[in-house]
Amino acid sequence: MARGKLRIYLGAAPGVGKTYAMLSEAHRRVERGTDCVVAIVEHHHRPRTEVMLHGLEQVRRRELDYRDTTFTEMDVDAVLARRPDVALVDELAHTNVPGSRNAKRWQDVEELLAAGIDVISTVNIQHLESLGDVVESITGVRQRETVPDEVVRRADQIELVDMSPQALRRRMAHGNIYKPDKVDAALSNYFRPGNLTALRELALLWVADRVDAYLTEYRSEHRVSTIWGSRERIVVGLTGGPEGRTLIRRAARLAEKGAGGEVHAVYISRSDGLTAASPKELAVQRTLVEDLGGTFHHVVGEDIPDALLDFSRGVNATQIVLGVSRRKSWQYVFGPGVGATVARDSGPDLDVHLITHDEAGKGRGLPVNRGARLGRSRLIWGWLVGVGGPVLLTWLLGGVFPDVGLANDMLLFLTATVAAALLGGLLPALASAAAGSLLLNWYFTPPVRTLTIADPKNIVAIAIFVGVAVSVASVVDLAVRRTHQAARLRAESEILSFLAGNVLRGETSLEELLERVRETFGMESAALLERANDVAPWTCAGSVGPRPCATPEEADVDVPVGDHMALALTGRVPPAEDRRVLAAFAAQAAVVLDRRRLQQEADQAKELAEGNRIRTALLAAVSHDLRTPLAGIKASVTSLRSDDVQWSEEDQAELLAAIEEGADRLDLLVGNLLDMSRLQTGTVTPIIRETDVDEVIPMALGGVPEGSVDLDIPETLPMVAVDRGLMERSVANIVENAVKYSPTNTPVLVSASAIANRVEVRVVDRGPGVPDEAKDRIFEPFQRYGDAPRGAGVGLGLAVARGFAEAIGGTLQAEDTPGGGLTMVLSLPRAAGPRPPSEPDVPVTATS
Repeated sequence: MARGKLRIYLGAAPGVGKTYAMLSEAHRRVERGTDCVVAIVEHHHRPRTEVMLHGLEQVRRRELDYRDTTFTEMDVDAVLARRPDVALVDELAHTNVPGSRNAKRWQDVEELLAAGIDVISTVNIQHLESLGDVVESITGVRQRETVPDEVVRRADQIELVDMSPQALRRRMAHGNIYKPDKVDAALSNYFRPGNLTALRELALLWVADRVDAYLTEYRSEHRVSTIWGSRERIVVGLTGGPEGRTLIRRAARLAEKGAGGEVHAVYISRSDGLTAASPKELAVQRTLVEDLGGTFHHVVGEDIPDALLDFSRGVNATQIVLGVSRRKSWQYVFGPGVGATVARDSGPDLDVHLITHDEAGKGRGLPVNRGARLGRSRLIWGWLVGVGGPVLLTWLLGGVFPDVGLANDMLLFLTATVAAALLGGLLPALASAAAGSLLLNWYFTPPVRTLTIADPKNIVAIAIFVGVAVSVASVVDLAVRRTHQAARLRAESEILSFLAGNVLRGETSLEELLERVRETFGMESAALLERANDVAPWTCAGSVGPRPCATPEEADVDVPVGDHMALALTGRVPPAEDRRVLAAFAAQAAVVLDRRRLQQEADQAKELAEGNRIRTALLAAVSHDLRTPLAGIKASVTSLRSDDVQWSEEDQAELLAAIEEGADRLDLLVGNLLDMSRLQTGTVTPIIRETDVDEVIPMALGGVPEGSVDLDIPETLPMVAVDRGLMERSVANIVENAVKYSPTNTPVLVSASAIANRVEVRVVDRGPGVPDEAKDRIFEPFQRYGDAPRGAGVGLGLAVARGFAEAIGGTLQAEDTPGGGLTMVLSLPRAAGPRPPSEPDVPVTATS
């Protein structure tokens, strides 16, 4: 019997329409004549979903009693007895009631598939077992019902049901997902825009991996060898050298530029022994690439470029990252190298990146013009060829290949001299020329075994040999000298260009610049010293490295900048040719220091300007907003003291109430002004302690009319680490502002919930709301949005609330209230301690 096929509708979040899409597919199949039945579908009393069940045959459910309650589950036996072509099974991750045939619903589905019945099912991305920890870190809710990833991966078809977070929240606000009494709690907790966006990204990436598996299978079955760049896959070619770490990190950065990029590090070994990889280094690189989310591969191939290209095409790679060759210049006579060969044969569909891997942090410094410029190994080979070559030629020409002629002997000795010059430069070539001329004279110029030369022509030949050898050695040495001079000048120009560009763009701080000086020249420490005049003591404006010097006299090298500033370096004495670049670094360090001080002065000027603006606004507030309640108080007191009018008890009570109201308003205005001044001067010193939210918030509602606020504060909330007084003042200002703008007879809702390591207090009003472009502006001092009446405040309430929230480590943001209005979200840090025994209230559908 053939196994049935499984089709899964994968939802990015609850409520995106998985069940609706499944039922729509069922109607299409029924119209085509397919025998399709509903094994089990949970419509959760959603009208649109419930309507879609009409016209579809439903298999009777099985009833189970558990803990004095009757539950219904899918009747697997009934479905098997009915044997439809297609069965609809909703919520694949569902846990069956104890006493059911199987513990999990996906196990029921496996039975139906084994019986040859096709199944269409649904599941949300948060219910995949491998994503449990990730989902909990995002939403703060642990998913108790999960399904193994492999069950979903084995599906014959997976269709993603997606919706933007904004559209899903609108659907939620319209009551299409949950009942109205659960909407606010759902929007405040699980269905936050950030949570929905993260879940959506998880779903897209997971489905992209599954699609990629389909693509790989298709390419294998149809033997497609060309590369299809459906996503960025980067292959890193490793040699086992230390530069591999640089290549891996560079490849990881390239992969991050495109969503879903992959990194495959490959080490290709061959049997000819030309690669000398360190097993320890390879182990380190394997760990590094795996930590960065890539994979490590070890491949055996006789031809490294071909093996690398074959591997890249096999994994459908789009880019190859290789390091610049470590070979010596003379070794290129044996071939163009792996990098050049791979770049030549890669074709138009595979990009090749050649990455330099100079480790400037180890103090290699600039190229120097010394005798060791050819390198130690090259000099050793030059001396070996220069001294051993003539001896070896003498043995070969004297015993193995005798009588080849003096002219040919000289040409062979000249070849050895040229080889010595190419490898070791001038001195090995001169030694080869001297040894070769003596050996030619002694063994091959008649009369042999004497230094006497009988034929004058031979004297001329030997002289020409010596001249040619010395000339060739001089030319080679001069070429090498010029090459290193060019390399040095190029390095200097690159460093100075980079330095000038960064300084001009303001991207380099003084410490970063000094660190670059220290690394470039291999110094232990670098410091920029300055003093006010010629007799003042030196002070350090900035330093890096251990034990920076305090005076220029203590430094191994100091570069003066003007009359009262110097760049002081310790560690070694650099060569004279480095002084020019050091002087440029010193001058740029002075520029960076001046720029930093100018920026500080600009910041101070900005603070002074802000202070002047606040003082101006304060004067305006004092001149009008503070005088308004004073005028009311003055008028009421004057009326009460008047002897001309006999006030009744009701009139006196009314005047006294006006005095009390004016005094309260005046007290509130003065309190906000004092709080704002404390925030501006930085004198707010919070005392952080563990506090219960349900104890603080009721205390903050003393300034609002009774019945104007509804509280929804669960007692199971974890404690927060805040300053109790500052939190109370912040909440009080937020609530008073919400009550001020909320319509009459429409109370403000104050709720709280735990989200991950934070506790959020949400103040929801149904007022006119605030447009997105003004949401940040309403938190600025002396700002009142819209046509707020004069006398309603000086516009400091929300500014003080945000200032106090930030002082205690929290945040205050404004969001739109679904259906109209404004929601203030006060996020507070959760106190360190064990998780409370019960989780915060979350809609059941969001966790099932």
